[in-house]
Amino acid sequence: MTVSFPRISARVRILLWLLVVMAVALGAVAVTVRSILQRDVDHRISQLLTQETGEFANFVPQGVDPDTGGRFDTAEKLLRVYLQRQYADPDEELLGLSGPPGDRPLVIRQRRELPPDTALWRDRAAIDRIHASKDSFGTLERPQGEVRWAKVVIGPSAGKQPGAFVVAFHPERERAVADKTFWTLLALSGVALLMTTGIGWAVAGRILAPVRIVRQTAAELTEQDLTRRIPVEGRDDIAALAETFNAMLDRLERAFAAQRVFVDDAGHELRTPITIVRGHLELMGDDPADREETVRLVTDELDRMSRIVEDLLLLAGAERPDFVRPEPVQLAELTADVYVKVRTLGDREWQLDNVADLEVRLDEQRMTQAMVQLAQNAVQHTVPGQRIRIGSRAEENRVELYVADHGPGIPPEDAEVIFERFRRGTSRRGTRTSGAGLGLAIVKAIAEGHHGRVELRRTEGGGATFVLTLETAS
Repeated sequence: MTVSFPRISARVRILLWLLVVMAVALGAVAVTVRSILQRDVDHRISQLLTQETGEFANFVPQGVDPDTGGRFDTAEKLLRVYLQRQYADPDEELLGLSGPPGDRPLVIRQRRELPPDTALWRDRAAIDRIHASKDSFGTLERPQGEVRWAKVVIGPSAGKQPGAFVVAFHPERERAVADKTFWTLLALSGVALLMTTGIGWAVAGRILAPVRIVRQTAAELTEQDLTRRIPVEGRDDIAALAETFNAMLDRLERAFAAQRVFVDDAGHELRTPITIVRGHLELMGDDPADREETVRLVTDELDRMSRIVEDLLLLAGAERPDFVRPEPVQLAELTADVYVKVRTLGDREWQLDNVADLEVRLDEQRMTQAMVQLAQNAVQHTVPGQRIRIGSRAEENRVELYVADHGPGIPPEDAEVIFERFRRGTSRRGTRTSGAGLGLAIVKAIAEGHHGRVELRRTEGGGATFVLTLETAS
């Protein structure tokens, strides 16, 4: 059995990744801040312990008994006088221990109250451990909480009885402040994540809106409606995607349009020869001469139909990107080859006119096809003996290939339509031909395939000149 999972949209995936990254980043920041604060607490306690013990160590040899004006004669009195003059921090205890390290000492403390459950002076076992320790600094782990301590031992030389000065610090409150800051950061991070969720959802929706439009447009496209386009806003990747999709729709629209034109043109233009063929076949009798004439007419119509179909297929293929395949070509050689080929098209006065001697990039076969078509067109609308000139010339940033005849010319009202399909003109040079009216449309397609154009100009002295203009690199 196949298990189908719900599809997760790109908007949700982007938002989830954003939240995961932000959660990890904010969590790392909170943990790092907590670690720094805890380290600062430990560093400050160490400095305080060092400072207090250093001050007492300096007081021992320099202290003066206020009663005698001389040196202290006992460690107990030295400790009492010193402790009376000190101001401890809220979490700090300053204690004096009078007695040898092996015995239970007398505890001398300042007149200040600490919470009974945390005060070190009430914990005789902890006092005995500190007094008996040979270390100057240490840490006590007690059920009431941790204690950091430092000790300065007073030797017998300072009085008749030894003792010790003890600085004890309770770090719980300081560390609680660091922990409170940590939890505050986590709470703020949670609020930031919620805000990011809302903002990210809105921003992701706005950024991905063109993508949704692409999907909706693609779902709504049909062969009958390819006119919808996506609005392009900005210059980012989404805008580039929209432009690419619009370009694809342009190509599809042109392709379907060419297909429809092909079908319409084929149906329109082939209907007449098919009707002629059917009519002659239906009326064909048993007379051999009649049958021979019918076969000739039918064959002629079928040849014309085949030529029309080939021309229509050529025009339909003009929309493909590989319709023309440019490559370096010597223009003089191309012009001379065209001249040689068209001389057999009719009994005319053929003349090789100007020849441009340079190399250009074009599709030699397609360009030859266009020039031969123009020459054939000139033959159809001239009489034997009239001159037809073939030539090429180079202008600034462009080249021109032309076919000029000295026939009757083209009326202005026909000059606008002769390059359209199946449009031969109502009075073109006063004659009508048997062609389907696709020749000049093919020439126009070849010119546009080279990103050029075909123009109709008047021939000096009368006639028509067709010019293929191609842009060249400057």
